[in-house]
Amino acid sequence: MFANYLIGLREGLEAALVVSILVAYLVKTDRRELLSRIWLGVALAIAVSLAFGAALTYGPRSLTFEAQELIGGGLSIVAVGFVTWMIFWMARAARSLGGELRGQIDRAADGSRWSLAIVAVLAVGREGLETALFLWAATQAGTREAAGAVTPTWEPLLGAALGLLTAVVLGYLLYRGAVSINLSKFFTWTGAFLILVAAGVLSYGVHDLQEADVLPGLNTIAFDVSDVIDPATWYATLLKGVFNFSPVTTTFEAAAWLLYAVPVMALFLVGVRRRATGPTVPAAQPRTPVSH
Repeated sequence: MFANYLIGLREGLEAALVVSILVAYLVKTDRRELLSRIWLGVALAIAVSLAFGAALTYGPRSLTFEAQELIGGGLSIVAVGFVTWMIFWMARAARSLGGELRGQIDRAADGSRWSLAIVAVLAVGREGLETALFLWAATQAGTREAAGAVTPTWEPLLGAALGLLTAVVLGYLLYRGAVSINLSKFFTWTGAFLILVAAGVLSYGVHDLQEADVLPGLNTIAFDVSDVIDPATWYATLLKGVFNFSPVTTTFEAAAWLLYAVPVMALFLVGVRRRATGPTVPAAQPRTPVSH
């Protein structure tokens, strides 16, 4: 639940920030009559995201086991790609996001009736589709059968729903000016955490592809610590739910986790440090008096 809560919170807060910027700009520029188009776009984006999540959840159930594992593994890898791009894009573009959205609003307001709705659909829908895909992959990974027990699907979904609800409340409070959050630090810490979550989802996707006979090595074990970490314990469940840690891990799974987590985390932290320091501006030199 915690991992999915954080995913819902981060993704939801990004979408809430986008909506708050759109709404605030229209209100400040005295164009309140256009707000209905923004809300129409937001509603359409939510509906599309929910339909996409439902299709992911119920679509593959009538397929064979191998086909389900193939689809699950492939979509898990796609989800990792999307969330990785999102983490780096948000860290890089957060400062200029408001200006870009305001420019899109100005162009859309002068266009057709549906232009503003399309802006909202594209801005919020992108976040919604990424959230639906990554939550589906993370939920599939967290509910994988372990030690004869399966985590109920509603638990990670409840965590995601609570995260989204928290994001909506925070977005409203930010819009009203009631709270102040250091968004740079927020996206840095959550971005680093989500890289570890994504590494676990990638490992899960590799395991699915092994079970679908697409990748070899299903019985080639990198390590087996099930005698030390009992899968039935609460801390094993926590590690499984948050980081998709499995006491019995294949060589391909371990390699995928390391080859993703180590370089991506290093690149992310280097980028954070570079943006924190920023380019140094040389100090102004004192002007030499000019004699006349």
